[in-house]
Amino acid sequence: PDFIALEHLDLSKVKLMWVNYPHMPTGTQGTHKFYDDVIAFGKRHNILIVNDNPYSFVLNDKPRSILSYRNAKDVCLELNSLSKTFNMAGWRVGMVAGHESYIQSILKVKSNMDSGMFYAVQKGAIVALDCSEMWYLSLNTVYRQRRELIWQLAEGLNCTYDEDTTGMFVWAKLPEHMKSEEFTDLVLKEHSIFIAPGTVFGSNGEGYVRFSLCATEDDINEAIARVK
Repeated sequence: PDFIALEHLDLSKVKLMWVNYPHMPTGTQGTHKFYDDVIAFGKRHNILIVNDNPYSFVLNDKPRSILSYRNAKDVCLELNSLSKTFNMAGWRVGMVAGHESYIQSILKVKSNMDSGMFYAVQKGAIVALDCSEMWYLSLNTVYRQRRELIWQLAEGLNCTYDEDTTGMFVWAKLPEHMKSEEFTDLVLKEHSIFIAPGTVFGSNGEGYVRFSLCATEDDINEAIARVK
């Protein structure tokens, strides 16, 4: 976020600010300075900062929580999920952490929305959270191998990318003057490969595409062969 620009806006009615680091779709990590700045911004304007952090353990050797920073618990909540780290997408198992007063406010709403999670899903989540370090190592070994192949695919399509990113996607910049949707339509038509155009994530995604690491190595190798 451009905090200088935000400071010039009328923030009198703003109560909550969403942030998402490690970021999706770009994979960018939040820096120490960013966390310090966003916490200070929240305190200055009495805005609750909510960081969505589901990619914290995916291809990330140094997981960070916004709540580990000074004064964060005064103005921050953090969300996380078992969907990405434990391949449990669709199970809808997640968590929120923060100051007790904020959690109590959430519970007032949630307790009127449902009566709890299916017990078998809860038991599965307990087992997942009890996994050893080997789980994270094996998970990231798979994603790291796929990412190496995706980088090859991106290069074959004349795209550039930042290797210093995290998460299960590769955010790539297109050749100069190429539009995202024109590019993905062309790749789909000529090579029968679907890539997400950056514009599905907003107008700032123009000129970019997002590759997924959810495809198998065999599928990625097939895609590489098609563009050679």
